[in-house]
Amino acid sequence: MAAVPVTLSILICCLLPPAVLSYGFPAALKLERVIPANHEMELSQLMARDKARHGRLLQSLGGVIDFPVDGTFDPFVVGLYYTKLRLGSPPKDFYVQVDTGSDVLWVSCASCNGCPQTSGLQIQLSFFDPGNSVTATPVSCSDQRCSWGIQSSDSGCSVQNNLCAYTFQYGDGSGTSGFYVSDVLQFDMIVGSSLVPNSTAQVVFGCSTSQTGDLVKSDRAVDGIFGFGQQGMSVISQLASQGLAPRVFSHCLKGENGGGGILVLGEIVEPNMVFTPLVPSQPHYNVNLLSISVNGQALPINPSVFSTSSGQGTIIDTGTTLAYLSEAAYVPFVEAITNAVSQSVRPVVSKGNQCYVIATSVGDIFPPVSLNFAGGASMFLNPQDYLIQQNNVGGTAVWCIGFQRIQNQGITILGDLVLKDKIFVYDLVGQRIGWANYDCSMSVNVSATSSSGRSEYVNAGQFSDNAAPQKPSMDIVGKTLMLLLMVINMFL
Repeated sequence: MAAVPVTLSILICCLLPPAVLSYGFPAALKLERVIPANHEMELSQLMARDKARHGRLLQSLGGVIDFPVDGTFDPFVVGLYYTKLRLGSPPKDFYVQVDTGSDVLWVSCASCNGCPQTSGLQIQLSFFDPGNSVTATPVSCSDQRCSWGIQSSDSGCSVQNNLCAYTFQYGDGSGTSGFYVSDVLQFDMIVGSSLVPNSTAQVVFGCSTSQTGDLVKSDRAVDGIFGFGQQGMSVISQLASQGLAPRVFSHCLKGENGGGGILVLGEIVEPNMVFTPLVPSQPHYNVNLLSISVNGQALPINPSVFSTSSGQGTIIDTGTTLAYLSEAAYVPFVEAITNAVSQSVRPVVSKGNQCYVIATSVGDIFPPVSLNFAGGASMFLNPQDYLIQQNNVGGTAVWCIGFQRIQNQGITILGDLVLKDKIFVYDLVGQRIGWANYDCSMSVNVSATSSSGRSEYVNAGQFSDNAAPQKPSMDIVGKTLMLLLMVINMFL
């Protein structure tokens, strides 16, 4: 037993950053054995203890949940952003589209009819089999969690097998149906400067047994859709109700150089952020767009065109590739752009879209655009935020307006074309959305509110390979010590 203090001293010196050793922690720590001296303890008991410890760690420390992002806005390359999730026990990887326009997480089920088998995105598609996960349980009609889906009129009960079923129809005409299951979601959590890998939480998600429309096409096929809406069935709502994540999430979608980006459950902190209120009692992330300006001049659009009512309004949606305007807004928008560049480019119409033949950089010719929202917040668009390059031949490029018209509907949808190269924060507690233009290949700072009510900050280096390490704060030091004591506890 005399060798134990020496071992612990070495462990402390190796694990704690140098700054910790200078703060005068007690020289002696009282340690108590929690595993019997004869070391007779079932593996299942050890696993249960570890799971409980991980739960206490997450609940007590709080943190930021980080998801990897791949894909790009470019419709000629990918046209969507997706992330990788680990579901089930043992965990299995699933690639799912990031979609702020829907609420539910669903993945293709092993019994899926018509689901794609391969993907042109060079990813390995997977199928979820509840029978192969020891932690999976179907959600029955009598389960209170089934009512979460009923809130959005997507759920129903299967009389034959008493399963909580769902059917979704998306704006592009595609659809999916299946049943809900409850299983483990595995994720990485970042607390201060420490990574807590393989953290777990029980979540309800959809097991898709049928898909239609674009969902069955293999060129851009993914395993499912990750809905980030506000309803109770969304993963962010489920994790927040368990105290594992704040009711705020953020993304920064990279537009150029292969795309990718950042997606976190937490608030990206950026001094240039502007916020606009969310329109209350709406099924999507609706905001009040008041006007559109080109070259600093407001366009002659009746404000009622942007008003929010039944089936109308402005929606922020990462599940949409381009951007869409109602006819009354689209026509003056395109006319203003064309008038501003008519002396420098050759306007052409290609397949009904307004395009321009140019021989120089679009940034040198095309005017800035601003979308002006309630609360005095404006979203400034560079030419690449409203134009799509169709081709480039012999030094001459053809760029087209990326905004599309929606006829006979008073709806505006801001998709990835507009959302890329900006930080977006969805503050569900404050019921507001914020943004700031940003180079999404750079690092960010993220804040999350812990169970103690304090704001915890994660340094940008956690989300970037090229960020320099930061000097540990006293808050991080305390958490590091706590983690250290837990590690020591595992060896006793």
